[in-house]
Amino acid sequence: MKLALVGFGTVGQGLAEILRDRADELRQRHGLDARLVAVATRRRGTLCCPAGLDLTALLEAAARGSLGHYPDAPGLVRDLDVPALLRASGADALVEASPTDLTTGQPALDHCRAAFDAGLHVVLANKGPVALAYDELRARASQARRRLGFEATVMAGTPALRLALDALAGCRVLAARGVLNGTTNYILTQMEAGLPYADALAQAQALGYAETDPTADVDGWDAAGKALILARVVFGSSLTLADLRVEGIAGLTPADIAAARAAGERWKLVAEITPGGGRVGPLRLPLSDPLAGVAGTTNAVTYNTDLLGPVTLLGPGAGRLQTACGLLADLLEIHKNSDKP
Repeated sequence: MKLALVGFGTVGQGLAEILRDRADELRQRHGLDARLVAVATRRRGTLCCPAGLDLTALLEAAARGSLGHYPDAPGLVRDLDVPALLRASGADALVEASPTDLTTGQPALDHCRAAFDAGLHVVLANKGPVALAYDELRARASQARRRLGFEATVMAGTPALRLALDALAGCRVLAARGVLNGTTNYILTQMEAGLPYADALAQAQALGYAETDPTADVDGWDAAGKALILARVVFGSSLTLADLRVEGIAGLTPADIAAARAAGERWKLVAEITPGGGRVGPLRLPLSDPLAGVAGTTNAVTYNTDLLGPVTLLGPGAGRLQTACGLLADLLEIHKNSDKP
């Protein structure tokens, strides 16, 4: 399987590491010979080589700050735009791991369209296209007789979406609620240990859990994007961000944390979705609630079903290799079903 990768930041590099370090295992266990034949970045250049890129040299170039440091090789072409790169690379699948835009989904949405037009499968870590244009992308995938993968958009490599779509296929999911943002969960865990909000945020930034501009996390928008994906994928809903009530955690004080503790409760930023709507905001949960026990950067989702009752899944919700693992799971699924329409 030849892969074109858009976005070569933390997640894209994590996928390259896995493909390099586990190449023999992927061939022996799954019959998958995955080759990265193209990489595109917004500001650090693009590379296209239909024979395959050297992953060690690629990672070394990225570590030096630019794909311009990748050595020249026969058949290598630089600086193509994404549509031209997809056509020239001979890729079988596009992996979209560029930064998310939850307002327009761009430019990732156009990358997905170009990939389907060129006859490629599409696998996403980027939340924007799924949150904003899921129905369109499914239709394009069906028309092109290609597959759309998006497991990594919610809870990284933890199979939150596969659980709902596959393992719980015999049930009706009545509601979904989850702790879907590791940054805010880490901050709330540290606040419960005694840190004020500002100090907990600074610690999260120092550890790389929070961005320099943490707005998307602490104001609830990252969790809201994941909630939209759950709404569209699990319930077939057409909710938009404007339909969700979204509140972050910046207003929580040490007194709030202490009051919850005294009542045998714990604050969590919770995304709640039903067929009729949804919200994202801080909630006081009883310690008996499975979501209340999720600490640090761990994520969790609870599906309330008609036949099984509540089913909860816990696991990593972000991270270099953790999110890349979600991408790999989709690629393996495509490989496994490559002879099926």
